[in-house]
Amino acid sequence: MLMSGPDKEEILRRRTFAIISHPDAGKTTLTEKLLFHGGVIHEAGEVKGKSGTKAATSDWMELEKQKGISITSSVMTFNYDTLCINLLDTPGHKDFSEDTYRVLMAVDSAAMLIDVAKGVEERTKKLYDVCRYRSIPIFTFVNKLDREGKSPLDLIDEIEKTLQMQCHPVTWPIGIGNRFRGIYNRLNKKVILYNQQREDDLDVTIIQTNGPTDPQLDTLIEKEILAQMREELELVEGVLPHFEVEDFLSGKISPVTFGSAKQNFGVDIFLKFFCQFAPGAQPRQLQNGNALNPLEDNFAGFVFKIQANMDRRHRDRVAFIRICSGKFERGMKIKHMRLKRELRLAYSNQFIAGDRSTIDVAFAGDIVGVNDTGNFQIGDSVASFGDIQFEDIPKFAPELFARLSVRDALKRTKMQEALQHLSEEGAIQLFIDPYVGTQDPIVGVVGELQFEVLVHRLNDEYNLEVRLNRLPFGVARWPRTKDGKPVDQLKGNFTIYRDAIEQPVILLNQEWDLNWAVRENPDVEFHTSISRAR
Repeated sequence: MLMSGPDKEEILRRRTFAIISHPDAGKTTLTEKLLFHGGVIHEAGEVKGKSGTKAATSDWMELEKQKGISITSSVMTFNYDTLCINLLDTPGHKDFSEDTYRVLMAVDSAAMLIDVAKGVEERTKKLYDVCRYRSIPIFTFVNKLDREGKSPLDLIDEIEKTLQMQCHPVTWPIGIGNRFRGIYNRLNKKVILYNQQREDDLDVTIIQTNGPTDPQLDTLIEKEILAQMREELELVEGVLPHFEVEDFLSGKISPVTFGSAKQNFGVDIFLKFFCQFAPGAQPRQLQNGNALNPLEDNFAGFVFKIQANMDRRHRDRVAFIRICSGKFERGMKIKHMRLKRELRLAYSNQFIAGDRSTIDVAFAGDIVGVNDTGNFQIGDSVASFGDIQFEDIPKFAPELFARLSVRDALKRTKMQEALQHLSEEGAIQLFIDPYVGTQDPIVGVVGELQFEVLVHRLNDEYNLEVRLNRLPFGVARWPRTKDGKPVDQLKGNFTIYRDAIEQPVILLNQEWDLNWAVRENPDVEFHTSISRAR
């Protein structure tokens, strides 16, 4: 049965999206400004640099504040206009790609941030590929217009050729860098003039025109800059496609807005356009091939993120659940599909990064954090009815490996417990050596920065001084039969390790060793990722 009345209206006003970008494109700064427009914060904090004094609101982890980068995804909920918006700030750095992938499993749309000077960068392209694979609609925001960069026509052409996606400019810049004078809104024909007097003094003038050829602009904008804008817009109107909502929702076309997140210029236009066209909670694919309607009156959701020690005083552990259907109520009983038993969700919160507030009800499209004592894993499905299993969330092969040692031998057990906690939240992967056992696990990560974060968190959150002992492995693969069953023995004298969920895996030094394993075992498939156990 489908919901009706006030509960249905609550679901219909939910919008859940993530911001994706290459590092340093201004993603966290844009997040801050969106929170500012949503009334969540009253002073948009700059991302903290080496000598900065204020960290971004969305960066709550201590190392994030020190480095001025997003290391873990953050969940932020705010109201704007008539909508309830769930914004997920994702790590831009490639070393944290698995966390970003999990976030993209939980959203209904994404905002792609492009640096006006650098265009489409490697990390942006990989994140776009994930969105395209899941048919996630994408908004594009071209950032840093107050700095020198590529022409808007060149940027549009680069986005379309690199990402194989049509663009529809909603706004158009009037100059770039030192010649930046504002933006033209193609929808309502308004010109928003930009006048930066000082670092903290932005003067904005809004002028209603009858189009880019309106003669009143001749007295407000330099002749050369205005002529270039008019020439570019003439080309745009004649060549680029009209905005069709269905093409956007299917991922075929991306609406593009321009601005400067740092100067909070153009962000409000993006947000208003987002509110007008962003999709609400979408049907979720189930393993049986069906899709679950978000208006289904029974509650269902899946765990896409686990975070330990958000409140280190209480050694807490929070499981983040994307609600896929129905209504969540604090204290409700749900069925845990993997454990096949009933649990009561007694403590629930919504977040602004690391700050939380107790929430009594939430609806399909929302992200809710529930206190977890170790019952949940990433990918777990929960529901108040039936046997619901959502699509799998895979985990990926690490490329760097190490063992850890602790200076104080009496803290060895504590270190093992800490590694287990961090493994369960997806920050690292653990592998068990058959000759050593669980007392001395191997740690695997995707990128070098993850090791730095690991050592820092062990010291900062668990008061453990550890040393990394690097291992020569560079390749991890999960051996499977053609029909997907685990393989426990291989020809060629390969050691079979176990991952944290007891699945067989081989750890090899280099690709040459993998090629040998493939030749020796032609009936075995060596997977770079496996789905998490349910």
